[in-house]
Amino acid sequence: MTATVSALLADKDAGSNAIGAPGRMWLSYGALRALAAEVEADLRRFGIGAADRVAIVLPNGPEMAAAFVAIAQAAVTAPLNPAYQETEFSFYLQDLRAKAIVVPEGYDGPALAAAASLGMAILRLHSDLAGPAGQFRLTGAAGATPAPAGRPGPNATALILHTSGTTSRPKIVPLLQSNLVASAANIGTSLALTPADRCLNVMPLFHIHGLIAAVTASLAAGGSVWCAPGFDALKFFAWMKEARPTWYTAVPTMHQAILSRAARNRDVIEAHPLRFLRSSSASLPAQVMLELADTFKAPVIEAYGMTEATHQMACNPLPPRAQKPGSVGVAAGPRLGIAHEVENRLVDGTGEVVISGPNVTPGYEGNPDANAKNFFEADGLRWFRTGDQGALDEEGYLRLTGRLKEIINRGGEKISPLEVDGVLLDHPAVQQVVAFAMPHPKLGEEVAAAVVLREGQSATEREIRDFCAARMADFKVPRRVVILDEIPKGATGKLQRIGLAEKLGLGQPA
Repeated sequence: MTATVSALLADKDAGSNAIGAPGRMWLSYGALRALAAEVEADLRRFGIGAADRVAIVLPNGPEMAAAFVAIAQAAVTAPLNPAYQETEFSFYLQDLRAKAIVVPEGYDGPALAAAASLGMAILRLHSDLAGPAGQFRLTGAAGATPAPAGRPGPNATALILHTSGTTSRPKIVPLLQSNLVASAANIGTSLALTPADRCLNVMPLFHIHGLIAAVTASLAAGGSVWCAPGFDALKFFAWMKEARPTWYTAVPTMHQAILSRAARNRDVIEAHPLRFLRSSSASLPAQVMLELADTFKAPVIEAYGMTEATHQMACNPLPPRAQKPGSVGVAAGPRLGIAHEVENRLVDGTGEVVISGPNVTPGYEGNPDANAKNFFEADGLRWFRTGDQGALDEEGYLRLTGRLKEIINRGGEKISPLEVDGVLLDHPAVQQVVAFAMPHPKLGEEVAAAVVLREGQSATEREIRDFCAARMADFKVPRRVVILDEIPKGATGKLQRIGLAEKLGLGQPA
């Protein structure tokens, strides 16, 4: 089979459900294929060719999912966070060299202003709420000359995303048609997805996790994806009741919010049993994995992914194999290795996690320095450095110690923030935690932690620090514990360690 998004959908049963949403009829595979053909014809009429880049700025939901899948069969997709400000849109649209932008009918926000100032083609997406979920049409000005017909091949770029860029300028990650197909197949194999499976998607669809794990992998397996309009813990169980999913995928903070409302929704959980739950995009604390498994009476499959790998790299296996709390599982698609953190060679023990495989980006765009730093050849393979530190156990399960740039260096003592998280989460009053480095005038860095307490529970900073001191070496005990109502999160719901000390005004050197 040709490794393209178009070929991925070509053999699916035309009458089967593909995309759903709250209160909407289902969009079938046949209708999705017809939509893709219409979109392709429209884009060519607008002067958009197979190699041209189309930014997509749409709210979460079925239209965003359908637009991504349809446009990816005809051009290069570049989904962007609708919450960006105009200056951010200007930066990303210029950096991406996007030729056109897709915005909702009637939209008059900052993305439009940025695109107009850059002279980009403006394409309006018109949806019909009375029609099937995700059905839409595009309108725009016809191009001076229509673009040539033809769909992109396996080696053409299908999707462009930026790295998160917490400490530096974000890098451009081009992902090929073949990368998307390989990753969707890897996820489908890991989760044993079939046409009978249905994913309830609550992940943002400008991010690799939702785009590939929820949408593309579901469609590649001939299953269905039910698209919520974003994440809302208050509505999750009502959506579960309506969607009747066999699984959902989320980041740990979302799982924790769902758990906080699970007790009052036991009837829904029992009436609509899940085959499994999936977690990715940040480390899932062992305590949360065990609580989820007990609450939903289903295996919790933690996966390890990143944009440069078109999402999935490792995954805890389904039963009868073990789901190891605190581990991100075994190699799940690409080859997995451990490399020396400085030298370009593979090592045993703890080191930098590296991957090699057909789902890995060919390289950052226009950034030879980053490519030289992040890719190397060894043992006849081209390896990508993930920036994560970890080790493989005797059964091949990967345990991460943290992002290399997040490891806390306290006067030469290296401390894993994930280890500190794990101890703090054992405190009966602690619901959520993120350990991080704060500046120290003599040691360079010191350990700090932000925590959210469980509803109805109380604890002081001193009590939490004493709890840690009884369970770990003194140099690992947080010198500051900040108790918050909510820990600041990134756009995808991930807790962010880097920059948290500054956000909280902690540890400014004297």
